[in-house]
Amino acid sequence: MSSTTQSNSGVILISRIFLSILFILAGFNKLIAISGTAQYFASLGLPLPTVTAIFVGLLEFLGGLAILIGFQTRIAALALGIFTIGAILVAHLDFSQGMQALMAQKNLAIAGGLFLLSILGAGRLSIDAKRN
Repeated sequence: MSSTTQSNSGVILISRIFLSILFILAGFNKLIAISGTAQYFASLGLPLPTVTAIFVGLLEFLGGLAILIGFQTRIAALALGIFTIGAILVAHLDFSQGMQALMAQKNLAIAGGLFLLSILGAGRLSIDAKRN
């Protein structure tokens, strides 16, 4: 771990908390409302909407938890970053709907934070640091 990462572990922890909350809540909400999530995914034309809803819910929930506690953080952040870019491509490119451009920009910012976390790692205040 670089000295910069060590000296900024508190900031990295706060960033992990902020990023993880979004995914933990989104994943949990998808998992407790699988049929509604599946209907929405079907409306987007996604294949196997129920399976996709379960997969996405688990990815968001478990990936968010992993980032929160700092476990396999680089992998979880990279997976969620790629997923977030995919969400833009699947659900937020219809700029004729006013909020879609804003949602795409928000997701780009979130993905940027996740990609940075995938490079920096979880910092000293994490399970990853305790394992090394």
